[in-house]
Formats: sequence, structure tokens, C-alpha cells
Amino acid sequence: MIRRKTIVISGLLLLLAAAPVAAETLKIGLNYPQTGRYKDQGLQQRLGAFLAVDEINAAGGIRGQQVELVIRNTGGDPDRGAKNTADLIDNHNVGMVFGGVSSAVAISSGLAAKARDRLYFGTLTYSNATTGSAGHTHMFRESYNAWMAAKALSQYLSTELANKKYFYITADYTWGWSTEKSVRKFSNTKDANAHPGVTTPFPQAYIADFKNALEQADQSGAEVLVMVLFGDDMVRAITLAYEMGLKDKMQIVVPNITLGMARQAGQTIMEGVIGASPWVWQAPFQFGYERGQEFVKSFSSRYEIMPSTAAASAYSIVYQYKDAVERAGSTTTAALIRALEGHSYTLLKDEQTWRALDHQNQQTVYVVKSKPRDQVMAGELGNDYFEIISHLEGATAIQTPDEWRQERREAGKPLTLQ
Repeated sequence: MIRRKTIVISGLLLLLAAAPVAAETLKIGLNYPQTGRYKDQGLQQRLGAFLAVDEINAAGGIRGQQVELVIRNTGGDPDRGAKNTADLIDNHNVGMVFGGVSSAVAISSGLAAKARDRLYFGTLTYSNATTGSAGHTHMFRESYNAWMAAKALSQYLSTELANKKYFYITADYTWGWSTEKSVRKFSNTKDANAHPGVTTPFPQAYIADFKNALEQADQSGAEVLVMVLFGDDMVRAITLAYEMGLKDKMQIVVPNITLGMARQAGQTIMEGVIGASPWVWQAPFQFGYERGQEFVKSFSSRYEIMPSTAAASAYSIVYQYKDAVERAGSTTTAALIRALEGHSYTLLKDEQTWRALDHQNQQTVYVVKSKPRDQVMAGELGNDYFEIISHLEGATAIQTPDEWRQERREAGKPLTLQ
């Protein structure tokens, strides 16, 4: 009797040993602002990321492993972003971390990831420094940078608004500084006496700060108002500019514009505003990018809103991570860096390349103009805000290797990524 029980138990153990064991999930970390002045862009990242994860898991995961998204709220704070990154890696063993909106957050978070030998993918981090003076081996930026946006935007402005007086209102932190510097460079408005400007506090700007800046812009006699502001700050400032009647006096330019900001400000206030973007949902339909069209349709069907740049960036990063793991045959950071560097691909628009030199994503830049209210409302879900009025290919928009090295040299950094 005892022998029979032993045989049965032994048989059960053999069956259990032979049974397939559920693979442990492959965790990735999303470090984004759920709160703060960039929360709308943060929400879009979350929606885009979850859509990508669900699609990938439904198709079998990454090399047979289901993907698990672990999220953290940066609140737009660089120190908090770095601490979140450390927690995601140290306590949850995520394979990579992605996110951003504030360049200061992306830079601090990227350094925390590098210290732990993990990749950090920047989403909406536009400061030149992210892959420039502060760039390193473990940072890959999916979006464009201020240089690329300014070059494409200024090509249009130099033709359509030549010989006009500019006034700059700029958020006082790394993204604001590099964006203003880049726009001034390419629009031939470097002379601050001829084209003055002011900075507004970040991240604690108040209505009084924006009003004071706009009053100075009004008194300057400028014909072009460049608002180097983002998220809720841009929405508050442009709403105030509209109330003060400045839109009737000046062409307003928002160098980095997003669908979320346009929605917050509203159709009437946004009409005629010009800006640059690495992606808008109209692009796949205008230029015939089928995979991009599928993303827009899936996203809008699932969430009943149209996807913004932030959603597209987060979605693309998850798929790029999947692709890199599968091409490398490994999740080790060194193998993924090798797989990404110099890799070209097409996903939501035309060809993009992870440039090996600096890990900046080389891609087409779009210049857009906000449509009249009736056209916005007549479009998909009342969100057809942007008309693409110009675009610049990535190879022309991006810094040359010599220009990138000069930025590194001026910052006292090595001329290769370390």
C-alpha cells in the first residue's frame, strides 16, 4: 500500500515537472506625470503605452513572455523622476524605463537608469541636452529635439514671416533655454535687442507672471510672439493672450505644439497658431502611412479621443523595445544598445533611425497650423485641429555630427557617448 502511494506521488511529481511553467512577465517601467502642469501629456503616454502592451500580449508577448507595465508618477519633478526610476529597477526589475515630458525629469531619470545599467527611452523631452550635452550610452530619445523643431519651423517662418520683429516668452529651464536658442539661431533673431524676450518661472509660474510677460510683448511692438511654453503653462498663457487681444496684433508661434494643449485651449483660441511636432494624427492619412492609420483607428476606438504626439511616442517606444529584444535575442542592456544603434524602421510614419552617434531619433518634422473652429469641429471626434503646412526630412533637420560634437565640446563633455 505504501509502495503504491509512493508510485502515485512520484508520477504526479513527474507530471508537474513536465508541465509547462508559466513564463515570468517581462516588466517595463513608465515614468510619467500623472499630476502637475504636464499631466495631459502624461495621460496620453499612459494610454498609448497600454494600447501597445495589450496588442503585444494578445499577439504572444515578447519572445513568449507577457509584458507587464509598471507605472510611476513623476509629478513633473526631476528628483522624483530619478527616485521612481531607481525604484522601478531596484524593486521591480523592469527591463527598461521610458517617459518624460519635462526634459529635466528625463535627464535625471536617464542618469538613474544608467547607474543601474538599464535603458531609458525619452518620450516628450525636447531639450537639446537630453541627447546632446547630457546624452549618454543608456539614453535613447524617440521624439525630436529643440534643434530639429526649430530648424523645420524656422524654414517656414523665414519664408512666410521674413523681416518681422519677434518677442520670446520662455519657460526658465533646460527645454525652454535650448528651444529659444535654437529658434533664434534658425530664424535669424539672435539679436536680443532687436528681438527681445523674457522668461517665466518653472515649474511655479502664475497668471501674474504670464500677464507681465505678455504686457511686455505688447509694448515691444513685435509682430511675432514665440511662446516657448508647454502643457498647462502654454494653455494659460495663450488664453490670456487671446483675452488681451494679442492674437489680433501678432502671429503666435508655439515651437512644440501638441493636440492635448490645443484641446485644452480650445478651437477659437488656437485658430491660426503655428507650431512644430514630430507626429500628428493627420500625418498617416495625408501621407499614406497604413500602420499609423491603424494606430489612430485603434486608439480612437478604444479611448474615444484622438491620439497626440505623446501617445504615439509611448506606443512606438514599447514596440521598438520589443523589436530590439527580438532582434538581439536578449534583454541585456548591452545587447539592446547594439541592436538599437543605427537601426532604421517604419512604424507610425515614414522611416526613422536611432542614430548611433547620439541615440537621437532621426525623423521627419512637421510644421502645423491650427484650423478654424468649424473645421476642427467637423473633423474626427471634434479633434481635427492641425493642418500640416510644411515638413522637413530628418536627415536635414537633425544636427550634423560636427554640430553635435561642438555642443558636447562647449559643455566640456567627451565627444562620444559615455
